[in-house]
Amino acid sequence: MRQQCTATVLVDDDRVRVTRFDFTSGAETGWHRHGHDYVITAITDCPMLLEEPGGGTRRVLVPAGSAYRRAEGVEHNVICDGPGMSFVEVELKQRA
Repeated sequence: MRQQCTATVLVDDDRVRVTRFDFTSGAETGWHRHGHDYVITAITDCPMLLEEPGGGTRRVLVPAGSAYRRAEGVEHNVICDGPGMSFVEVELKQRA
């Protein structure tokens, strides 16, 4: 069993949830499905091992200072594949 990353909620209101994720080497988020569209911004270089449904895995490097966007419904487990990493996730909630 892997160590869990640290998730710190910075903002959570009716429009967005902003969470900072900090990982030590080998730490993971645990399996999850994104319930909202989201944007990730890397604070450090983020070497990730992504476990995906069906048993597949892939390695990606998200360079420090870069960002990407994904749609609601992404399902995976994110594992730190390096000495450590940190990123901020902004979930875009639906307007009431």
